[in-house]
Amino acid sequence: MADPVVIVVGNEKGGAGKSTLAIHIVAGLLHAGKRVAIIDLDLRQRSMARFFANRAAWTAGNGQSLPMPIEPDLGDGKVLARADEAEQLARFEAAFTEARAQADYILIDTPGGDTVLSRAAHGLADQIVTPMNDSFVDFDLLGQVDPVTLELQKPSIYSESVWEARKHRAITQGRNATIDWIVVTNRLAVAAARNRQRLEERMQKLARRVGFRMGPGLRDRVIYRELFPFGLTVADLSNEVRPVAVSLAHVAARQELRSLMLALGLDGDRLDSPLDAAA
Repeated sequence: MADPVVIVVGNEKGGAGKSTLAIHIVAGLLHAGKRVAIIDLDLRQRSMARFFANRAAWTAGNGQSLPMPIEPDLGDGKVLARADEAEQLARFEAAFTEARAQADYILIDTPGGDTVLSRAAHGLADQIVTPMNDSFVDFDLLGQVDPVTLELQKPSIYSESVWEARKHRAITQGRNATIDWIVVTNRLAVAAARNRQRLEERMQKLARRVGFRMGPGLRDRVIYRELFPFGLTVADLSNEVRPVAVSLAHVAARQELRSLMLALGLDGDRLDSPLDAAA
């Protein structure tokens, strides 16, 4: 069995939509027939883990069957969050080893901060996916701009963290081992804005300087949030799985997910649904 592809969803700022992005990537991979293991390192909140617990409960309660990820046991997240770094790393390494033996893909959701577990996960990544809001507040973690001219000055703390992860991977796995880093602008407002254009210009300059790709994210749509309590995504909706009324917005959201998967180099071709034509 080939080594699984390790995808780390990371950004040291909270509120960028990491968990939302993570669960949709997992759902897209599951519907493409992949074996996916998930590790949620946001130990206190555990949004991704709770989402898939909701999914198991909803499908069991409604007599439905949906693909589920493999979830190695990290134990009680709140207890682990209070443990020392050595114990945290030992539990993470055990979970990662378990996932590696079973999965085609391992997706790791990281907390909004610099932690020992987040650094360890980034060092294992084949691909890092960084969501950010279309805001200079979020951009500040990637690059610093001149407060007068808004010209890019230098990379910032998260870019430096990814550089360290890339250096660690090259040292441990050889110079040809690379990390594909893609930054996606998440939670976009539907209307375009001048601020977004200024931001994208700086993003393109920073991308060339520190080596990331830019990709499409997910817009700020109610439907992404309204499906969370059921443990469902737009990829799961069908004639049988339909807990909310389906509209054209769901079709547009499914296309966004398809575009995201393709930008990541993942299989997005199986995200079509009969509901798309019916909406």
